Amino acid sequence: MKQLVISSINHNLNNAIALLKAIDTGTYQNNSVGPYYSSIGSHIRHTLDFFDCIISGLDSNNIDLTARKRDELLATNKEVAIEYIYKLQETLVSYIDVNTGYLIHVTDNMGKGKITVNYTLESILLHANSHAVHHYATIGYILDRLGVRIEIPEFGYNPTTPINKREGI
Repeated sequence: MKQLVISSINHNLNNAIALLKAIDTGTYQNNSVGPYYSSIGSHIRHTLDFFDCIISGLDSNNIDLTARKRDELLATNKEVAIEYIYKLQETLVSYIDVNTGYLIHVTDNMGKGKITVNYTLESILLHANSHAVHHYATIGYILDRLGVRIEIPEFGYNPTTPINKREGI
């Protein structure tokens, strides 16, 4: 099961790499689209922060999703983001044969203060993947508003979306 989870994540990360290779730096950094005025780069950085929290907290069994690094270089330099994604993919593959049959403490803030709950590695990775897809959908919206057309099938769509509605960008 873990291999399938990681393979699925890496497929989605490959879509992010394809996107970053297809757009120019100005498009990556453009934050002119309302209502949130966030850039594609800020959404990529945010999704990578989520994975970074998992990797950083795994050894101590304390993943803190509020302890994001928010590295602006990832948000502004698409080449740095691409290299980060490649390293992330290698790290994820290294987890395939690691014993993760234990509960991991995951901390987040749901709006009323921090709370810690138990996950498995697979469940927090599933959560991170769904979170990335959610942000990919926002990236699709930004691209549409900017008039940028790129063909990446199913980008920004959850696999549970009916096939006839999963066009991608």
